Amino acid sequence: MAKRVLVINDIICSMRIAVCIKQVPDTTSVRIDPVTNTLMREGVASVTNPFDLQALEQALVLKDALAAEVTVISMGPPQAAETLRDALARGADRAFLVSSRAFGGADTLATTYTLAQTLRILYGNDTLPEFMLFGQQAVDGDTAQVGPGVSACLNVPLVTYVRSLEIRPDGSGFRARTSFDDGECTIDGKFPVVMTVGKDAAQARFASLFGTMSARAIEIPVLDEAAIHAEASRLGLKGSPTRVVSIDSPPVKTRGKVLPWGGDARELICAIRAAVAREERS
Repeated sequence: MAKRVLVINDIICSMRIAVCIKQVPDTTSVRIDPVTNTLMREGVASVTNPFDLQALEQALVLKDALAAEVTVISMGPPQAAETLRDALARGADRAFLVSSRAFGGADTLATTYTLAQTLRILYGNDTLPEFMLFGQQAVDGDTAQVGPGVSACLNVPLVTYVRSLEIRPDGSGFRARTSFDDGECTIDGKFPVVMTVGKDAAQARFASLFGTMSARAIEIPVLDEAAIHAEASRLGLKGSPTRVVSIDSPPVKTRGKVLPWGGDARELICAIRAAVAREERS
């Protein structure tokens, strides 16, 4: 796929945007197996990672303004196709599911390699899309490592915590506004670029009824390790130097004890000692 020349002022040419999205368990209904200390996914609803929806929205805003082509990619089990159909219903143009047993158990390093290799195969290493967008992080892992990892793997510049995007009038690059805990900044750059979209970006749009009905009829291509020309040693558990040893549920918060103002200080001291003793026993 040849890279297009962008001329924004006189002629609006289509740009290419790839958005990587992930299907995650609904965090309101996640349960932990008390024996194995792993997530119990059976019977738990899955949703699109909320941060990824904001990345998709940024892509769709550019599509509305510049006739951009938006491709969504998801790495996951076969049921992750529903996440891709939702993205198509919201306005994405193409979707690819990266799925194989060989990808199972991948940590962020193996996931980074798999997604980067997928982008290389779909677009070409020298003709990558103008934008490759990711959510800030996934709510089931909270590592915020995959977007930056793909940037390093592809040797492409990275901009994180993006809240808004615009294209230069001459089409030569972009201007991104980012938001951090200690303030905001504006970054100018050229294509191609990897970006992670932060929580302060625009609210994601809803899928239309027509879009939902149309998405159901679309056949989503499935790419396995052979399709993306991946090295087996870098996939799944084989390519993952880290392991999840255990997952614990957060402690249940109990209601605090209210002591009367101006009461006996000895009662407060006894309450603190009792709380410390309970903590030591647990």
